Formats: sequence, structure tokens, C-alpha cells
Amino acid sequence: MSPEDTRGSGKQKLINLTVAGIVSQVGCITLLIILGALFLGMYLDGKFDTRPWFTIGIILASIPVSLAVMFFIVRITLKKLKPINPTQQPQEEKTLGE
Repeated sequence: MSPEDTRGSGKQKLINLTVAGIVSQVGCITLLIILGALFLGMYLDGKFDTRPWFTIGIILASIPVSLAVMFFIVRITLKKLKPINPTQQPQEEKTLGE
């Protein structure tokens, strides 16, 4: 196994961990939004005696909210990742070839 292989697998591991982190954040927040919509709808249905209508309406309204939050989280997380410029190599690699 050459040093290039280990460096590549480290990059891949970092990418995999980043993707797993994004997916888990999005999944948890989506679950919280939907559960919040469910409980708010059930509360309003109980208060106004309109059994399924508030619950259905608020859950349907939470779908675009959930998608917007999902997009926002992914966009913010990807902005934090700095791409590695191939022309700027770390100092160690420059000295190894010389």
C-alpha cells in the first residue's frame, strides 16, 4: 500500500463522515419538525374540536418547511468544507519529491 493510497482513504473517510453527519442532522431535524407539526395539529384539533383537519393541514404544511430546512442545513454544512486546491500541496509532499 503506497502513501498515496492511505492519503486517499483518509480523504474518503472524511467525506464519508461528513455525509453521515449531514444525513443524521437532516434526519433528526426533519423528525422534530414532523413530530412538532403532529402534536401542534392534535392540540389545535382538540381545542377547536375539528378532529383531523388541523393535524392534516399542519403536517402537509410541514413538508415544504422540512425541505427548506434540509436544503439550508446541507448548504451551510457544505460551505464549511473547504475544497483542497490541487496546486497547493502541503509542505511535506513538496519536500518528499525533491
